[in-house]
Amino acid sequence: MKNRSQLALGVVLILLGAWFIAQRQVPALETWVAQYMSWPLNVVAVGAIILLIGLLVGAPGMAIPAAIVAGIGGILYYQNQTNDYASWSYMWTLIPGFVGIGQLAAAALGRSLREARSGMSLILTSAVLFIIFAAIFGRLALLGPYFPAVVLILVGVWLLVRGFWRRNRE
Repeated sequence: MKNRSQLALGVVLILLGAWFIAQRQVPALETWVAQYMSWPLNVVAVGAIILLIGLLVGAPGMAIPAAIVAGIGGILYYQNQTNDYASWSYMWTLIPGFVGIGQLAAAALGRSLREARSGMSLILTSAVLFIIFAAIFGRLALLGPYFPAVVLILVGVWLLVRGFWRRNRE
C-alpha cells in the first residue's frame, strides 16, 4: 500500500510540474486557465485532486474529504459570484450533506452498503437543516411566516414514522 501511495503521489507531482511548465511556455494557456479558475474554483479543483489521489492509491474513503473540500469550494464560488457572503449563516448546513455525498461515492467505489445508507441519511439531514436555517434567516418564503413551523412538523413526523418502521423491522 505504501509503495502504491508513493507511486500515485509521484505521478501527481510530475503532472503538476508539467502543468506549471506548460503554463510558462504557452502564455495563452495561462490566460485561458485564469479565465476559468478563479480562487473558489481552485478549492473545487483541490477536492478533485484529493479524489484522484484516492482513486490512484485505492482508498475509496478519500471521496469523503474530497466531497467536503469541493462542496465548500462550491459554496465559496456561489458567494463570490453573488456577493452574498451573509449566506454562510445557513450554508454551513450543507457540509454534512457533502460528507454524505462522499460516503455515497466511497460506497460506489467499493465500500459497504451501510456507508451508502449513512450517506443518504446525512444528505437528508443536511437538506432539512438547510431548509430550516434558510427559512429562519429569511431566504425561503414558500409558506410565508409558517414555513419553519411546517418544516419542523414534517421532520418530526418523518422521525416518528422512521422510528416505528425501524422498530417493526427489528
